[in-house]
Amino acid sequence: MNKCSYEQLINKKCEGGDWRDINLQTFAKKSMEGGRMKQNIHQEHADVCEAVHHHDELVEAISRLMPPEEELYDLADFFKVFADTTRIKILYVLLCQEMCVCDIADTLKMTQSAISHQLRVLKQMDLVKFRREGKTIFYSLADDHIVSILNQGLDHINEE
Repeated sequence: MNKCSYEQLINKKCEGGDWRDINLQTFAKKSMEGGRMKQNIHQEHADVCEAVHHHDELVEAISRLMPPEEELYDLADFFKVFADTTRIKILYVLLCQEMCVCDIADTLKMTQSAISHQLRVLKQMDLVKFRREGKTIFYSLADDHIVSILNQGLDHINEE
């Protein structure tokens, strides 16, 4: 992937770049420099602008950086999986240790059927993987991305 500077994006001189190529906070700060965008908004009314104004360069540049619609739908579906407490509990159990359905059910004081159903959803979204050892199937987190997502989520809700 090609890294794009703010100037390259505004001047449409960034070939092959996409939304993952830049730091959007840096982009937003740069776009507000030099009088391009004056923040004249009281903090208590920060959800709407007091005056109607358009920042066409910024809007156009950010629009080009947006992921395709299908990718955004997939991302929304991915995050929906984290909206279920049972699935979060299962992921945290597997964060600690690879386990079979029986042990996960015992740990969470739930039925094997309920755990199995949720594991199926987690497998479909590639959040967990499994391995067979004889008649027992052991589940674990699919990769380190899942660990990062869980840790960042906890960090976020525990912020002061």
